[in-house]
Amino acid sequence: MPKINISRVFVPYLFLFPALFLLALTVFFPALQAFYLSFARYEYDLTQIPQWVGLENFRRLWSDRLFWQTLRQTLLYLVCVVPVLVSLPLGLAILVDRQLRGIRWFRAAYYAPVAISMVVAGIAWKWLYSENGLLDRLLQLLGNNASIGWLTDPDLAIYSVMVVTVWKGLGYYMVIYLAGLQSIPKDLYEAASIDGSDGWRKHWDITVPLMRPYLMLVAIVSSISATKVFEEIFIMTQGGPRNSSKTIVYYIYERAFGHLDINYACAMALVLFLFVFSLSIANLALSRSQRRSPLKS
Repeated sequence: MPKINISRVFVPYLFLFPALFLLALTVFFPALQAFYLSFARYEYDLTQIPQWVGLENFRRLWSDRLFWQTLRQTLLYLVCVVPVLVSLPLGLAILVDRQLRGIRWFRAAYYAPVAISMVVAGIAWKWLYSENGLLDRLLQLLGNNASIGWLTDPDLAIYSVMVVTVWKGLGYYMVIYLAGLQSIPKDLYEAASIDGSDGWRKHWDITVPLMRPYLMLVAIVSSISATKVFEEIFIMTQGGPRNSSKTIVYYIYERAFGHLDINYACAMALVLFLFVFSLSIANLALSRSQRRSPLKS
């Protein structure tokens, strides 16, 4: 019977232990605690032991109009932002995937917003959107003298914040696509040119099918990011005006830290987790169903 080398079995886990301990302390334990608190309630304040109340917090969610409004606005954010972040960065990646003089400067310019803190970006865009700000002045030069309430109009506020999310994410997803583009053999494009497929047509016939794994990756990552959007809204609108730009993550933050309604916030967070988990599973299932060679006739 062969001897078991104890050191070879346990030494790797000793190296992993510090990281696993920190992960358990900062991620797994808080997640389990939040799961428990979603089925409990503090009778008086946070210094008391929470009392088990079962599904009471979820019944409260069912009758909460603001919860359903924030959920709809989160879905609106998802539907509007994700298609743009899946398609537009691919076009940018194709444009900068060329051997031209100064092309690195263009890549750096497109990627620059990613390196900027969201706090700085939010403040800058809030200034651009302000009354008689730069955007209003540009529109005045085009003949529109009326000031537009980019962040004060309930019908425009959430879309104005979406622009910032798209602007901030373009460079990040462009780099992902750029890595995929540089792995495609150039011979395919030369063969396509001989067959008469040129210009954007060759990208539709070759680039898009071969970039499908990257498209699915960007779709999953951008979908999760869109459902968890918080910083832009916190900095620019605080969920207003009249809750028109409030998303579910901001509502969770507001209930937990603004009203100290921790248990109710944990119940909403659990619903959000299940939604994001289901969305990720659906995207993965779709990507697996499309794993066959896209160029196979």
